[in-house]
Formats: sequence, structure tokens, C-alpha cells
Amino acid sequence: MRNFDNPVEVIPKAMTTQLIKGIHHVTATVNDAQEDYDFYTRLLGQRLVKKTVNFDNNRVYHFYYGDEVGSPGAIMTTFPYKGEGVRQGTIGAGQVAITGFSVPAKAVPFWKRRLESAGLAVAEMVKFGKPTLQFEDPSGLILEATGNDEDEREPWVTDEIGRDNAIRGFYSVTLSVAEAGSTYGFLTGEFGFEKVGAEGNITRFAAHGGGPGQYVDVREDKNAERGINGIGTVHHVAWRVENDEALLAMRRRLADELGFKVTEVKDRKYFHSIYFRMPGGVLFEIATIPPGFAVDEPVERLGQALKLPEWEEPNRSRIESELPEIKIADHV
Repeated sequence: MRNFDNPVEVIPKAMTTQLIKGIHHVTATVNDAQEDYDFYTRLLGQRLVKKTVNFDNNRVYHFYYGDEVGSPGAIMTTFPYKGEGVRQGTIGAGQVAITGFSVPAKAVPFWKRRLESAGLAVAEMVKFGKPTLQFEDPSGLILEATGNDEDEREPWVTDEIGRDNAIRGFYSVTLSVAEAGSTYGFLTGEFGFEKVGAEGNITRFAAHGGGPGQYVDVREDKNAERGINGIGTVHHVAWRVENDEALLAMRRRLADELGFKVTEVKDRKYFHSIYFRMPGGVLFEIATIPPGFAVDEPVERLGQALKLPEWEEPNRSRIESELPEIKIADHV
């Protein structure tokens, strides 16, 4: 683990607005582990790139789904909390309300058929000029598939979902806030995002030039109840930075200069990160791109074995005995 107390080169305040490169991952609280795994891998065709535990609660899995290597911008992560006494959450103001995935425009009919064949209710709409399908996962998370022709990222493919139809990663996230002015100012002034469109009560911002995986939609829900964290809600959205120096620069700016309550740097093994609540109340994480998910197992075996942080290895037998058994498909 890096010693984050060591001094690093100070990045000028004016440059911190250039450090956020887009979405890193989205993390949600969900219900049943097997149900969650089956939905994201078998139905949506994502790869399980890491099977580990919640570093703050080792009785609960932490699943990471994405492309072949778990590229930042393509990582959906979940905590399956069934049996742990966690309440059903309520999606509302101060949360990520919608998580959007990117698919080829010509694949939208494929996804409508596939989702409806699985018994899901699918709403068709056009958002910012793009065909969009909206649906829910088994825990009640609101998801979207946005058809577009701009996404050149290489997808993970399965026997049922070929390259022409496969999910490329995230397209956007939608934040629900009760009052949008402070959120607009924060995203543009501190994250360097650019306003690129508006539809009704939704304003779209783009990170680092825009494109799939770079969009954040801010939905001003003035009369909405505040969201309640729990099963079926997004816990946080993480934004990516290039390295530890950029992470520490963002922390200094947020904590020391702006007065935000920011955590110390967390070592999440596959990235380093900080957490804070932005002005609209949504929990944000800022995470480094390295070291990535191949740090403790080869790419061809990602997601196959339970991986634990070093400090939990002495407890492996107990942890494995307390986690629910799940059937994992062999990706090799």
C-alpha cells in the first residue's frame, strides 16, 4: 500500500478542474447474490471481473461487473445484502437515480426483445436525441440502455450476446437533486464539466469532452422526497483520475480549500479513492485508474476465485463459510 502521507508535487488549484476524466464505477446495494450475478452476467452479458467482499463488512460480497479487464467507465459494482437486515431503499433526491449503459444504436431492438423475454417491463423513450430503453434490475435499480454510434470501446461478449449487440460500458448517470443550482456550479467549477444540453428538468453535463461514459444528467426534483439508502439504490458514483497525485490534489482542493468533509484516502486494492457528498447530497467517490483488477489474478481468470484484501486473509475460512454459495460460470 502506498504511503499517502508522503509529500507529492502540488497541483495548482486552477488545474484541478482538468483532473476528472469521467465515470469510474457505480456501486449499488442489492438483494440476493445469485440473482444479482445471473442478471448482470447472463442477461446483460457483463463479465464478473472481481469477486471479493465489502472491505467494510466482510459478510457481504462485493461484485464487480464490466468488460474483459474491468475498464474504468465500464464497472458496475454491487453489494448483495440479503439476510443482513438492510431495509429496502427509496430512490429520491440526493442519489444517483438512473444508471445508463451504452449499446450500439442498431442493438436497441435486440435489447428490447431480450429484456422483455426475461419478463422485464421496458419503457421506450428518446433522451437527448438517443433511443433509450429503461428497465429495472431484480433489486429495483433503475437502468437504461442508450443506443448510439459513438462508442468505440471493445465489449465483453458471450454465447448469447455478440459484439454487434453487447454493452460497451456506461453511457451516463442521472443525479436527482432537490435544488440544482449548487450542483451545476460544482460540476462546472470544480470538476470542469461542460453543460451540453437540457430537456425539461434534466440538464446534461459532459466530462473531458463528452461521449459515452462521460455524461452526467442532473435532474432537478424540487418536490421529491429525499432518497433513503438501502436495497435497490445506488450507494455512490465514482469518478476517475489518472493517478495518486491527481487524487491527492482533488482531496486538498475539496477538503482544505473548499471545506468539504472528505475521507482519508482508502486503499481499495484495485484503486485508491476518497469519498464526499457533493452540494446536492449525492455521495461521490474519486478513484484512481491504476492498479486495476489484474493486480491479484491473471486477466483470463478474473472473477473466478474469491479475492480478499491482505488483512482479511487470516480470516478466509470464516469469511468463506459465512458468505452465501453462488454458482459462477467459467469464463475461460
